[in-house]
Amino acid sequence: MSSQMIRVSQFLSLVLRHQPEAIGLTLDEGGWASVDELISCAARNGTKLDRDLIAKVVASNDKQRFRISDDGLRIRASQGHSIAVDLGLEPVSPPEVLYHGTATRFLDAILREGLRPSGRQHVHLSGDEGTAVTVGRRHGAPVILRVAAGRMVADGFVFFRSDNGVWLTDRVPASYLEMSEGER
Repeated sequence: MSSQMIRVSQFLSLVLRHQPEAIGLTLDEGGWASVDELISCAARNGTKLDRDLIAKVVASNDKQRFRISDDGLRIRASQGHSIAVDLGLEPVSPPEVLYHGTATRFLDAILREGLRPSGRQHVHLSGDEGTAVTVGRRHGAPVILRVAAGRMVADGFVFFRSDNGVWLTDRVPASYLEMSEGER
């Protein structure tokens, strides 16, 4: 991805996940924004966007962080919001085990307190260990935790799966966590 596309992706993450008010953008309750309003609000705040550039960023984002509506008129972040939005996701049963990648410096607190959303709406989990390693590396030396998702569901916890395949839940108590086989 080019440096321009990375900058645009970071900008979209900021305004669609965290601070739409920073450019005067309005999101609906589902986190959707009008593409035309996004373009005009961005322009008023010094960021030049157009439909083609937005479409390229959405299509080329390796994590599929954004989604354009079927009619092409709206855009939203797939997950990761620190602001209240209702993604309209239905509860779904996860696999027996999910994974969470983090950095070693966070491990003691996580094993003591469990996983919390940390300013976001949900805890993000991966369906495979490789993705969790990639996520963990963003924060430092990665540590992979196995999440007993099947047991959590049996105990009444609810899971969702975002448009881009990230597993979401409100929290993961420490009793459902264990170090991945490679981490022991």
